[in-house]
Amino acid sequence: MRAIERTGAQVELSDPSSIQGSPLYNEDLAPVPLSRRTWGTYNYAALWMGIAHGIPTYYLASGLIGLGMSWYQAVMTIALGNLIVLGPILLNSHAGTKYGIPYPVFARAAFGTLGANVPALMRALSACGWFGIQTWIGGQAIYTITGAFAGDAWLNAGEVWGHPKTLWLSFAVFWLLQIALIVRGIESIRRLENWSAPLILVVAAFLLVWMVIQADGFGPLATEPSKLGWGADFWLLFAPSLMGMIAYFATMSVNIADFTRYSKGQREQMIGQSLGLPPTITLFSMIGALTTSATIVVYGHAIWDPVELVSRFSNPVVVVFALLCVIVATIAVNVAANVVGPAFDFSNALPRLISFRTGGIIAGVIGILMQPWRLLSSPELYIFSWLGVTGAVLGSVAGVLTAEYWLLRKRQLDLVGLYTRGGPYEYAKGFNWRSLLTLAIVLFLSLAGAYSENGNGPFPADGLIPFLKPLFDYGWAVAFLGGIALHTAFSKLFPHRAAVPAAVEEKDRVTV
Repeated sequence: MRAIERTGAQVELSDPSSIQGSPLYNEDLAPVPLSRRTWGTYNYAALWMGIAHGIPTYYLASGLIGLGMSWYQAVMTIALGNLIVLGPILLNSHAGTKYGIPYPVFARAAFGTLGANVPALMRALSACGWFGIQTWIGGQAIYTITGAFAGDAWLNAGEVWGHPKTLWLSFAVFWLLQIALIVRGIESIRRLENWSAPLILVVAAFLLVWMVIQADGFGPLATEPSKLGWGADFWLLFAPSLMGMIAYFATMSVNIADFTRYSKGQREQMIGQSLGLPPTITLFSMIGALTTSATIVVYGHAIWDPVELVSRFSNPVVVVFALLCVIVATIAVNVAANVVGPAFDFSNALPRLISFRTGGIIAGVIGILMQPWRLLSSPELYIFSWLGVTGAVLGSVAGVLTAEYWLLRKRQLDLVGLYTRGGPYEYAKGFNWRSLLTLAIVLFLSLAGAYSENGNGPFPADGLIPFLKPLFDYGWAVAFLGGIALHTAFSKLFPHRAAVPAAVEEKDRVTV
């Protein structure tokens, strides 16, 4: 079958029906035809604005300040981390835009037709954890907005597992709202992102202006120097913190093809993402830090949670509007960043049995089972343990994908072969040992030294393997760069006989 390349170096199949009988195929995993690649620059900018405007982004600076940084050191760390992660995001966006394929199908080129399930499920479980975290936060918003009208009977209801029963009910309601959106499909998500993107920024800007007026200034955090200075203490904290900030969007650096497969072209997704991610998250985290600084003057202590801050307003209309914006924006963040990817990943495991919608429901259930209320219990657990581990896991996958697509295959894939058992990506019965061995090695190097500061977390203070402890501070970088280097080396030293196929023969190339 021919693959036809159009203007802008985008490829589609001339006869999609010939792969529909494959066990690797279903409608959700199929290449998107050019006629349905309609996302433009604004769609990608709005996507990232919506994702970056989540409440956990508002929290990022608080965790770093709580560990001793000044607000400007915290914002600088966040900005640099997201500028760095934009690199692998754009690198792994290209294949989705060119071939119209989702991440788990893209991963078949590097890992094999069956081996792709390994990185797909690794990414899926990470996103499920994030889904749970965001759902817990959204549930808190529903709990607060209802409490503004129902009063103490709602807010101080009897506790179950350390939290009010009404908070658990709010958590369940928020979970159901997101699942309902997933069931409606990917286009409903795009429409929600388009108009919801500015909502929480409007609320955050309103809170900043209001609190600065009330405090008659930005408050003590804005002028308070760093407890760490700029010496060795700061740089020791900076390295793992920077890796944590990179890890914050490391999930998207792996599965971004799930979104760029709908792009009109490479230019649209590259510009849209570059405009939408680093500037937005830097501005939003800065607003969070300065607003919190002003709350110290007004309320006598720092209030980092915007939901709690909104609940202190006396005007119920303001409370309802602000919290509704928070709820809608959190749904937009969570579904786009943490359900779309796992939905495709679980679908890839059993294409004939699991659709995109079924995969989304599975992701939602696992997100609950991962107990997000525990992950948010302390900055050490959230930033170092959760972000550190997930960053290394996803960095390793991103490194292998980057090496395979850019260095080994020179951006050329056999589109039909990605859906064919026994084809060019079969390797050894569907598994490419080179990429899987690379994952095992770099994950050992980046995670075997995992430690918790002062033992305040799941790992020993000296690290699981003490002499590898320093590598844990650079987990994402070790995994990403190590993944590129080792996968390239293994593939060059032990080349696969069907390596580097030409995706589009010159005689089959049509420009229109």
